[in-house]
Amino acid sequence: MGAFANRRTAVALLLAVACVLPFLVGDFRVFQFTQVMIYAIALMGLNMLMGYNGQISLGHGAFYAVGAYTAAILIDHWAVPYALTIPAAALVTFVFGFLFGIPALRLHGLYLALATLALALALPQLLRFDAVEPWTGGVQGIFVEKPAVPFGLPLSQDQWLYFFTLAIAIVLFVLAANLMGGRIGRALVAIRDHHVAAETMGIDAARYKSLTFGISAMYTGIAGALSAIVVNFVAPDSFDLFFSIALLVGVVVGGLASISGAIYGGLFLVFVPNIAQDISDAAPWAIYGLFLIVLMFTMPYGVAGFVARVLLWMQGGGGRAKIAPRRRTATDRLRAWRRDLWS
Repeated sequence: MGAFANRRTAVALLLAVACVLPFLVGDFRVFQFTQVMIYAIALMGLNMLMGYNGQISLGHGAFYAVGAYTAAILIDHWAVPYALTIPAAALVTFVFGFLFGIPALRLHGLYLALATLALALALPQLLRFDAVEPWTGGVQGIFVEKPAVPFGLPLSQDQWLYFFTLAIAIVLFVLAANLMGGRIGRALVAIRDHHVAAETMGIDAARYKSLTFGISAMYTGIAGALSAIVVNFVAPDSFDLFFSIALLVGVVVGGLASISGAIYGGLFLVFVPNIAQDISDAAPWAIYGLFLIVLMFTMPYGVAGFVARVLLWMQGGGGRAKIAPRRRTATDRLRAWRRDLWS
């Protein structure tokens, strides 16, 4: 009960800081923190697929692009209000991800990673085709008008978009926490840990995997739609293979199978490249790679895992206090069954 109360207090403090932050920094920093939340939403979607369900994806930049272009096309061609493009992008990317996940059921591990890699390579090329250029703008992309501040609120455009993104991020993170902390999350972890044992216990692995692909793509597509609104521009070159790899890096650095890890990963993706650029104009990516190496050696379970261990150490009096045993879950029983099977 105490740990739950401490978690609620930490979340309340984080929200309070998030609400005050845009009034303490300039518009450019507000824009950067808005990007952090957008990336955090995308990373949360990818983390559901990789961290909780154990499916590897190197192509989530494609889902991000689908969400971004859905929002941009709706705003540019049909003057749809920007707020309504978010659920539209969510629906389109969920269907796209779910349909992609059905044939991907036959693939596992590196073979699934190669299939998603092909998606990441193909989509930017498809967006340049002459047949779709009237809709996508081809190599020139689409410019999106920056939304005005509604209701006469005393906010700048960047501050309003920050709070708009924050509201959506809160809803999506609460939904993800409920999904991953409940029966669905336990089923996904069981499939990840031992596919055959999970099916033996009555878990429909095919259905859960397809739905996870759809929900993961939906989160990433929502992030893409928000990015189109905030950045005011979309183009095929913005969603190349490197972007998909960057999302993968953000998930690993933040921490797999962790809700808070998506936030740490978003901070890494936005600020570390800028820090590397400030340190060395000649070789910024060398500095970026050095940061990655140091993080992987010092925090092998990601930033979220490192923070959790530090908090556990502080609560346990330097690690000397005994920790009460937790209740045995279905995942623990599956792991025990696997050990017995192969012993």
